[in-house]
This record gives sequence, C-alpha cells and structure tokens, in this order.
Amino acid sequence: MSAPTTKKPTVTEREARQVAEAAREQDWRKPSFAKELFLGRLRLDLIHPHPLPADDDVQRGEEFLARLREFCETKIDSALIEREARIPDEVIAGLKELGALGMKIDTKYGGLGLTQVYYNRALSLVGSANPAVGALLSAHQSIGVPQPLKIFGTQEQKDAFLPRCARTDISAFLLTEPDVGSDPARLATTAVPDGDDYVLDGVKLWTTNGVVADLLVVMARVPKTEDGKGGITAFVVEADSPGITVENRNAFMGLRGIENGVTRFHQVRVPAANRIGAEGAGLKIALTTLNTGRLSLPAMCVGAGKWCLKIAREWSAAREQWGKPVALHEAVGSKISFIAATTFALEAVVDLSSQMADENRNDIRIEAALAKLYGSEMACLMADELVQIRGGRGFETAASLQARGERAVPAEQLLRDLRINRIFEGSTEIMHLLIAREAVDAHLSVAGDLIDPDKSLQDKARAGANAGVFYAKWLPRLVAGPGQLPTSYGDFRHGVDLAPHLRYVERHARKLARSTFYAMSRWQGRMETKQGFLGRVVDIGAELFAMSAACVRAELLRRQGDHGREAYLLADAFCRQARIRVDELFTRLWSNTDDLDRKVVKGVLGGSFEWLERGIVDPSGDGPWIADATPGPSQRDNVRRPFA
Repeated sequence: MSAPTTKKPTVTEREARQVAEAAREQDWRKPSFAKELFLGRLRLDLIHPHPLPADDDVQRGEEFLARLREFCETKIDSALIEREARIPDEVIAGLKELGALGMKIDTKYGGLGLTQVYYNRALSLVGSANPAVGALLSAHQSIGVPQPLKIFGTQEQKDAFLPRCARTDISAFLLTEPDVGSDPARLATTAVPDGDDYVLDGVKLWTTNGVVADLLVVMARVPKTEDGKGGITAFVVEADSPGITVENRNAFMGLRGIENGVTRFHQVRVPAANRIGAEGAGLKIALTTLNTGRLSLPAMCVGAGKWCLKIAREWSAAREQWGKPVALHEAVGSKISFIAATTFALEAVVDLSSQMADENRNDIRIEAALAKLYGSEMACLMADELVQIRGGRGFETAASLQARGERAVPAEQLLRDLRINRIFEGSTEIMHLLIAREAVDAHLSVAGDLIDPDKSLQDKARAGANAGVFYAKWLPRLVAGPGQLPTSYGDFRHGVDLAPHLRYVERHARKLARSTFYAMSRWQGRMETKQGFLGRVVDIGAELFAMSAACVRAELLRRQGDHGREAYLLADAFCRQARIRVDELFTRLWSNTDDLDRKVVKGVLGGSFEWLERGIVDPSGDGPWIADATPGPSQRDNVRRPFA
C-alpha cells in the first residue's frame, strides 16, 4: 500500500470545469417544465392539472404528521435547544421511536415509506418547532446514507444499512474540506486500495451530523491505477472506525443545536464492499442525490414563512400606533402582504416539485435547484421583514422578552437560523451557475463545439451545421405565442383573473430565451465568465417558475373547494409582486455595473483602496485563513458524541 499523499491536487480552471461537467447528468430522458421555460416554452401541460398523491399515500402521510405534530408540541423545547446549543438525547430517542429517521426509507427496510410530499411537510413541521432538529433529520435522510443507497446501492448494502438508518443510526454526508468547497476537483482526502479494503486519509469540514453520526457517506479520491480509473468515490463508513477523530464541534451564528464538526481520517480501513457505485462515480452520486435532496431545505423555508405570517398577523393586530393596528398602516401592511403571498408561492413551488418527484414522470433537477435557490433567498427576506415589523422586539431575544414579561417570540433567532440556507447545499452563487449550466444545455449540445478551443475545424463545421438546423426551428418560435392572445389560459379566470399572469410568464419565457441566445452569440466562450448576467437569467426563471406554480396551486385549491377564493387572491398578489421583480431583472441584464465592479475588485485586491480601510480596529484573532488539513494522526481529543 502506498503512503497517503500530503500534496493537494493541482487543478487548472479548465480541469475543474471538466470534472464538474463529467459529474452532471448528461441526458434528458424525461420532460422538464423548468428546462422548457428557459428555452422559451411554457409547457403548462406538464404541471396542470396539478398532480396529486395517491389516497393511501395521503392517509399514511397524514397519520404520521398528526403523531409528529403532537411530538413537536410536547417534546421539543426550542428555547432549551437554543440555550444549551444541543438537542437533548431524549428528543432524538423520541424521533427514533416515531420512525422519523426512516421517513423516506421503504417499509421493507423498516422505514415509513413516506412520499417526497409528506417527507417535506414533516420537515416543514419539525423545522418550525426547531430548525436544528429539522437540519438533523434532513441531513440524515436527504443527503446522508439512505438517499445515495436508495439510488445507487447494491442489494447487500441496502439490506445492511437501511434498517439501521430507519430506526437507530444517524448518518452524515462528508464532502467539503478546509480548502475545498464548491470545487471538488481539488478534493484531497484519499482512499487507497489495499487488498479487500480502502484506506482513507484526510480531513472533512462542516460535517452536519458528523459529531453524532453512526454512519458516514464519505467522498474520497481513489488514485488511478492500471486496473482502475480512480477518481472521486463514495463510501459508507462506520463512524466509530479506528482512525476517525471528530476534532471540533463547530459553532455558528444560528442553528445552535446543529451537530456539525471537523472529522479527520487517519489510515481508516473501509471494506471495498462499502463503496457506493464505481470508482470515480462519487460526484455523480452526490449530484444525483441532491436532485431531490435539495427539496428538504425549501420545505423548511415554507415552515419558516408560515410562522412569520402567524407572528406578523398576531402582533400587527395587537400593536397599535396612531389610533389603529400597525397592520393597517401601509408601510407595515405591504410587508405582511409580501410574507403571505411569498409563503403561498413557496409552498406551491415545493409541493409541485415534490409531487413531480414522486410521480417520476418529469426530470426535476432544475425545479429542485430553483426551489432551493428561491426558497433560501425569499425565506431570509420574510424573516428580515418580520424583525422589522416587530421593531425593537424583533431584535430582542426571546429569552429577554420573556424575562421582562412579554411573549417570547424568537424572531431574531429565525433570522440567524435561516441565514445558512443561502450557503447550505450549494450557495446562491453556485446555484446560479449550476442552474445556468442546465438552462443552456440545449444550446451547448448543438453549438458547444463552436466555442470549444480544443475542437478541430471539422468538429466546428459539424457543430455549425447542427446549430443551423436547431436554431432555424427554434428561433422563429420565440417571436409569438399564446401570451399575446387575450383569451389564453381562460380556465384560470374565477373572480380574480390569473390568466394575465400566465400570459406574462409565456411572453417573458420567450424574452428570456431570446436574451440568453443573444448573450451566447455576443460572448460565446466568455459566457461562463458572465456570472452576473447568468445569475439574473436564473433569477428570472425562478420567478417565472414560482408564478406558474402559484397559479396552478390556486386553481387546484379552487377545484378542491379548499380556500380557493383566498388562494386566487394570494396568487394574484404574488404574481403582481413577482412581475415587478422580473421587469427589474430584465433591465439589469443589460444595464448594470458588472464591468465597473470588475475594475473595482481588481483595485481592491491590488491594494489601491487600502486607504479606505484606515480608522478602524480589527477585532479578528490571529491564525491562518484556512486551517491546515495535512493528512496524519490526530493531535486533538475526539469530541464525537453519539446519541444514547
């Protein structure tokens, strides 16, 4: 067995992009509403009528939600978790007894076999009780051992690990390293083959559940050999294996109860039978797992929005200023309207995406990514508006409010807890790039060779011919469509008229596609560097997707007789608010400060503006910006704390 390397992989920007490209799913075997939207086509038939769960799935899901609600109301003390910065063992024991660890695991392995819809509703409920508990359950099932094994595991692996994950064992997912975040091509943790085992060496950072986990999914680099191609590979690892040390339990501005740590592997032996998939398939496994796993985060954002609405309603009715409740003052009322309308739309996005995932008729990789991106951004805005509505009480902690005799409303805690969602499971900036890559996939499939410097003239000529055929058919369809006909989408006209909003979506989907095509023609190979432009393209798509989902959900509730009139009003309010944002984003596609910003950044990095930093004291401590992660034995105590 060769000794572990202590040198991090040296990777060029092009090589890093190639690794990321190889990991993404290359084919589109099923239709995608969001993909079509970015191509300028409003395929309403893919989401309307709104898909519905089967009756037995509803019954099983509702029965579990009832039990879970009682548990959340009687057993989870969020203030205690916030105060002690840990989830009590008895809470975890209770969740295990409920079967909450196995919500997504098939019943034949001892799980509850809930659908994605009800799994997300359960996370929304738990997350409202305490976000750290929601994060623990989500990390365990959405990205931990159960999900990758469900998709890629062997039958032997499923038989060995899924029953444990369903009832007793907590799992974690370990990818990030101290010097490796969204650029996995530089992954330094190694897994060296040695007989029937692999030997793991390296350090993993921000291991959610890592402090308390029993089982780990670990991504490590297998060296290339004559017999194997090597590459980043996924393994199931027993957390109590010799050589594993949890060196630190990390603390954050929010989610104080989260069990997140730094984990070191030194000569850790893992049976080859615990490898998930083939060598080199690790990143593809991770990305595929996240296709539906990402839905758990916006599900908890839905719960946050609902709580914001409840508190805003109750407080704004009780608090009076100038002779009337503050809710009736327009400055406050507009914030309440934003929270209500956005919560409705976000729930529509999550439920629609989840139901499509359950039906497995559509490819939802873009929908799930948009839900994560949109949910994390909008939930932070809603929480910030709640703090503003509450005024000084919004900035005051719940403990302080209670100490002086007022209702202990943890508004500031929610703002702190939600902030990580813009970073978790792909930061907003990375999500922009990931979604943008999928959004332009059709263009790159037919014309990518034209802008690839490594392609031959013959390849470019062939790509030019293919592109000519594709664009000759596609471009004329962007000129006109149903959005220009005043009678289109008439089945969304019931008292409140939502048809104009869907016509707006159709017209602006075509406008978005035209803008993207123009940008690709203008910048060609430099398109990937135009991150500001790509981010705005994705944000427009997210708003159009949310508008579509809100209208479809409103019509579903109307047909079901479930607050249909009110749902139509909320959908109308949301769409009108979203249209203002979309119009602004379209303006900013071409009217922005991107070029000037680049000049300023170069000046900042070059020291041109250091004079602007004078007159302050930096309270930061000493130490390196990035901790040393050289492989080797741990020099620190093991702080791993498995639940009893």
